[in-house]
Amino acid sequence: MSRAVDGSKRKNHRKKILKQAKGYWGRRHSNYKTAKDAVTKALSYAYRDRKDRKGDFRRIWIIRINAACQSEGISYSRLMDGLNKAGVTINRKALAFLAMEDAAAFKSVADQAKSALAKTALGA
Repeated sequence: MSRAVDGSKRKNHRKKILKQAKGYWGRRHSNYKTAKDAVTKALSYAYRDRKDRKGDFRRIWIIRINAACQSEGISYSRLMDGLNKAGVTINRKALAFLAMEDAAAFKSVADQAKSALAKTALGA
């Protein structure tokens, strides 16, 4: 039995890869062989970076919280330690939002952390 070189399945598969490579530079968007490699790599990067995005957001939140902490006269790590000791369970996303949007609320949260730290310092 002869090998099919121009069958519809093969053509559709190549068309799908070239469609995914639309907008790529040079031969990567028009030559199947290079487009296949480029698309494979791009899809693996996309998968990896969807996971990395979560860490990127966490980093941004921590930077924002730290900036607000400095104006309150406390470091980020001390704030988080104080919140843990005070039993306040608030995530970094919400804290960063408070730091940006509602300075008064963030100040009260920071004061809670400071008072919890002071209590543990006296008890020790």
